[in-house]
Amino acid sequence: MLIRGIKKWELILLFINGVIGAGIFGLPSQVFKQAGVYSIAALLICTLAVFIIVLCFAEVSSRFEKTGGPYLYAFSAFGPLPAFLTGWLLLLSRFITYAALINLLVTYLSVFSPWFQLPSSRIIIILAITILLAFVNHIGVKNSTKANNFFTIAKLLPMLLFVGIGLFFFLPENFEVKQVPDFSAFSSTVLLWVFAFGGFESVIVNSGEFKNPRQHLPFALLIATICIATIYLLIQITSIGTLSSLANSQKPIADAAGLFLGKTGVTIIGLGALFSITGTLNAIMLVGSRLPFAFSEEKQFPKIFSFIHPKHKTPTWSLLLFASITILISIAYSFLYAATISAIIRLLVYGIVCFSLLMLRKKNVEQTNYFKLPFGNIFAALGIVITIWLLSSAKLNELRDVAIATSVGFLIFLIVSLRKH
Repeated sequence: MLIRGIKKWELILLFINGVIGAGIFGLPSQVFKQAGVYSIAALLICTLAVFIIVLCFAEVSSRFEKTGGPYLYAFSAFGPLPAFLTGWLLLLSRFITYAALINLLVTYLSVFSPWFQLPSSRIIIILAITILLAFVNHIGVKNSTKANNFFTIAKLLPMLLFVGIGLFFFLPENFEVKQVPDFSAFSSTVLLWVFAFGGFESVIVNSGEFKNPRQHLPFALLIATICIATIYLLIQITSIGTLSSLANSQKPIADAAGLFLGKTGVTIIGLGALFSITGTLNAIMLVGSRLPFAFSEEKQFPKIFSFIHPKHKTPTWSLLLFASITILISIAYSFLYAATISAIIRLLVYGIVCFSLLMLRKKNVEQTNYFKLPFGNIFAALGIVITIWLLSSAKLNELRDVAIATSVGFLIFLIVSLRKH
């Protein structure tokens, strides 16, 4: 049995760490390239969209206490096949997000030495960090939670320093509107911002290791989302206001800090990126390694993946599987493409959870011990519409790759089902 060792405020930090420190170190330049100053408006609209979806998650998650998150919700609402495909999408998003972030981390490490720009160095760093994080997660959830708390605080300090000092170095001309993006480009920018907000849906997977999840999950989700949105807004405004060449930067926050803090600023932001992205990778490892375990618990994956280490009480083989596949995908993917694919997959999961809210209200009428969202059906419908809108802005090749990956999950489900018979 997994240990319920994650308390309420640790859960808030886990949400913040699982989201912040990922895309925000690379996205300011990418979204600015697509929408210019309107990237701020795109962020505000994305924040509203995500908040509506988070409210749906708050209700649905409060109905459950087991490990599994959206996979478990879909299983209860729709049955085995939709549940497996939901869990498969969630697992894919963890693999691909990990790949995007560890590649971004290598880019930021070049602040310290040109050695990190070598192709061989990239592979060495990917291997070293993944093996280290796998070991930390293997020796127990309490150790992983302590590491998470440290990384969350370590990442926020440089970001707040960047915003606090950068506000005094704004160039007003940087906020001039030079071109208004068309609807398609604006929608694509909102979609890219979804990547920066992603992660909360995966943290919920660990409900079996939270203390009193029915009460703490809704509270932690809402508080963390407000904190994250505020920090993102301040960072994007500061990046635009201080870095005239923002659209062409690969490490925008470090480049902007270098203008008003010099080499010291670049070093501080480089260290912030190191702690921040590593912390997010740790949170991804913690969550992603529980998904094969959750599949196995529901007899939709080989039994070996439900094995729990007798001393550390962690899912050993599930963890090893996740670590091995993340290494392979991380070596194969780049940051931007992985970020977009991850955003598309997350949107599919968000839509499924919004549908689950509607279905669970019909199926589990007798359940009362959960957080019931006022006007929940309306919020769920809005969440579904938002999901469809943002998916419509994705490129055909991106949707094709997601469809292929989903088909692989469907084949795995069929093979496991046939073996059981």
